[in-house]
Parts: sequence; C-alpha cells; structure tokens
Amino acid sequence: MTVNRPSRGPLLLLLQQNTRMAAVPDLVHRHAESLVDEALADTRVVLVNGARQAGKSTLTRITAGSRPGTVIRLLHDPATLRAALDDPAGFVDHDALMVIDEIQLAPELLRAIKVTVDLDPRPGRFLLTASSRVLALRNLPDALPGRMEVTEL
Repeated sequence: MTVNRPSRGPLLLLLQQNTRMAAVPDLVHRHAESLVDEALADTRVVLVNGARQAGKSTLTRITAGSRPGTVIRLLHDPATLRAALDDPAGFVDHDALMVIDEIQLAPELLRAIKVTVDLDPRPGRFLLTASSRVLALRNLPDALPGRMEVTEL
C-alpha cells in the first residue's frame, strides 16, 4: 500500500485487524496514552471512556499497534456486533490483547470478559472503548469492578 505523506507534520500508520488503516497526520500525543500503557501493564481490563469523537478509538489503536498479536474488534460493524451477541465467550477468546471498540453496543460481552480474566488473570488482556457510562448500565450489576481500570477522555 502506498501512502502519500502530507506536507505538514509526522505521519502515523495504524493497524486494524491485520490491515493498514488510513494514515493519520499530526496526532497530538495525549497524557492518556501513558495512562493506558501503565494500566495495561498491571490491570486485566482497561476501559477508555468518553464522549463521541474524543479520540478513544485512535488512542486504543495507537496503543494496540505496539503489542504483537493484538486483535481489534469494531462493534459498530454489523457482522462483528452479531458475532459478539451470538457467542460472547467465543468472541473474547484470544491469548493476547484484544481491543473492543464501542463495548456499550454489546454489554453482554462484559460477563464473558469477566470469566476470561478470572480464569487467566494476566494484565493487559482487554482494552475497551465506550461512549457512555458502561458501569452505570442497569443490567450489569457486577461485571468488572476490581478487574478494570477506567481512563476518561
């Protein structure tokens, strides 16, 4: 794939599900990048929460790009969302870091993630994004407290 470099600033290439994403010029490094990296080093599940268009997806893709074996799941894709809803346990079955973008679209996954990280408590298993307060959802009384660190954007 050939990418034309813009005339201004550095160019950053991001990975998405083993394919290259569009080039993103002039990203401003956020303090949140280091917070997410630190959280993944000692916490099983990290949630990046914030308003729409705050940079959650970009931040998680930058973070994931430096970790081998990472899988990125985008729940705004209808086929991916259907797979998540049909088989939550199978959907989260992965040995390395898994990024799940827009987790609020399939809150059922949180229970499957809980089981996964309880059976294998290594840090840095899941990096989630959400555009709403996932922990406030009524149908999730005890999903991930104590297993998850939240970074707000």
